[in-house]
Amino acid sequence: MGYNGLKKSWIFPGQASQFVGMGKDLFDSTDVGKKYYNLANDILEVDIQDISFNGPEEKLKITKYTQPAIFIVSSVISHLLIENGHVPGCVAGHSLGEYSALKAAGGISFETGLELVKIRSNSMDKAGITNPGTMAAIIGLNMDSVVKLANSIKTNEVVVAANHNTENQIVISGNINAVNEFVSIAKENGARMAIPLNVSGAFHSSLMQPAREELADKLNSIQISDINIPLYSNVNAKPTMKGSEIKECLISQLESPVLWFDTINNMVSNGTLNFLEVGPGKVLSGLNKKINRDITTTNIGTFEELNSYEV
Repeated sequence: MGYNGLKKSWIFPGQASQFVGMGKDLFDSTDVGKKYYNLANDILEVDIQDISFNGPEEKLKITKYTQPAIFIVSSVISHLLIENGHVPGCVAGHSLGEYSALKAAGGISFETGLELVKIRSNSMDKAGITNPGTMAAIIGLNMDSVVKLANSIKTNEVVVAANHNTENQIVISGNINAVNEFVSIAKENGARMAIPLNVSGAFHSSLMQPAREELADKLNSIQISDINIPLYSNVNAKPTMKGSEIKECLISQLESPVLWFDTINNMVSNGTLNFLEVGPGKVLSGLNKKINRDITTTNIGTFEELNSYEV
């Protein structure tokens, strides 16, 4: 079930891949681009076209705009790829990107996916106000070292590993004071760098519980179809094609670490070294190079890249 070896694995980016102007060429040049953006404006009740195409950057960085904006770009591109006869061997998405992956695999429609992303992004924003928190990137420590260091901090506050991006690139998440304390002692405990991130909350930690509950209510009200393409989940790095399992993983995802390093390694173990990054930016391509130098990753984030893509 893990992979169809004749096809590329498609991976979908999450937050931090956005840029002002993304998607405009897809809107201008394709019918599906126009259709999806017009639907999005109605569903989101905000002019996401204007925010995506014109910014300003600080507004596009706000979670409730960033996540839908990225989902739309990835969805337009995956729709056009499939329309042109390209089909993934398996799919995965980094955090938000898991929704783009599920849409590409046929588990949800664009409209349903965007409704879910709308609730997810708004509820994460609200949880960041209810339970203030932050995140930081730790470079040079492996997962075991990060977990041990987090557990060594004497506090009743939360500080946990949130994203396992590469072997030695871990993002931590939690209460502001606890994360700041981790950052302050990271270098003396072997980290090369400890970089505070400009985020609106402690994503992928227990501080997201209010968001999880709100998202679970919506997810439990909809049907996620079984799919014919394996989707690797963030929460366990394993492939599944069962809609009920995918739903449970999406509910757990907000409070659980993104096991991206394990996901890519498992995809490689199941027979693929050829990846397609579907969506804005090249964040995941950069991670792939650090995970396994034998991996080849092609980026499709613009109409020009889509138009020139050949298998």
